[in-house]
Amino acid sequence: MSRMTILTEAELRRIVPLDLEAVACVENAFRALATEKVAMPPILRLDIPEHRGEVDVKTAYVPGVDGFAIKISPGFFDNPKIGLPSVNGMMVLLSAKTGLVEALLLDNGYLTDVRTAAAGAVAAKYLSRRDSSVAAIFGAGVQAGLQLKALALVRPIEEARIWARDAAKAETLARSVREDLGIVVHVQTDPEKAIAGADVIVTTTPSETPLFKAEWVSPGQHVTAMGSDAEHKNELDPALVKRAQLYVADSLRQTRLLGELHHAIKARLVRPDDEFPELGQIVAELIPGRVTPTSISVCDLTGTGVQDTAIATLARDRAATARAGTIFES
Repeated sequence: MSRMTILTEAELRRIVPLDLEAVACVENAFRALATEKVAMPPILRLDIPEHRGEVDVKTAYVPGVDGFAIKISPGFFDNPKIGLPSVNGMMVLLSAKTGLVEALLLDNGYLTDVRTAAAGAVAAKYLSRRDSSVAAIFGAGVQAGLQLKALALVRPIEEARIWARDAAKAETLARSVREDLGIVVHVQTDPEKAIAGADVIVTTTPSETPLFKAEWVSPGQHVTAMGSDAEHKNELDPALVKRAQLYVADSLRQTRLLGELHHAIKARLVRPDDEFPELGQIVAELIPGRVTPTSISVCDLTGTGVQDTAIATLARDRAATARAGTIFES
């Protein structure tokens, strides 16, 4: 007889908030990616272009971790027009010893949101200046708010600027962030002005064209791009990858194929075989991160299966402690 715990989105929201433990969980996942013999196959992606839809399947096995997750993540970006969320999905956690299903996490994309925001916090922790207090956020969706919240966990953020194509959504997010974080928040309709004087810039959109010009980025600024998780998506001016003193990938194998690096390679600004550091190598102190306060740094986050395994095992452990979920026996 096998036992499986079924957890709903509501239960997962209660037991797995975006907090420092969630950030540490993802930070340790990146460290493992650089130091352990992690098995992480390429992303499986199914495109449904007539409905602006895509489905990603990610997984990873980390030696020493007793479970591994398989995550199914659909994104249908016309859904908001018909009153539906643009992302949903679920994770299945299996035993690394027996292969039996341990947990079914019906999160509708919530855990992906948390682990993605946590990755942004890890990037800022290791690559931005420690005194970073002003953030510029591009986008006004769920991830935009979470990235700002995650950033505030690791840096003394006092002010945020929000730029989005939908000004009404930007205003709604600004009000929410003011209440949640108690910081000064401005909606900025000019992307160049949004960037000017910011310490950390985070892009959180499914854009297929660059959101701002490379020359607008100043010495000392850090940029995290997390929307380019498919070949056609492109948030950053490819020239920024070349201009930055420090370009960092979550997975170099992935960013060469579908991240911002992919577009810099396509534009022949860098060579396909150029070597760049990965975030896990910097977390593990195998490669230095930000060395000088005047460097421009860029982190290219495409999303990795190791993050999904990390957040899924955290959810399972917290569910056991809280006695949450429904036990299904078969």
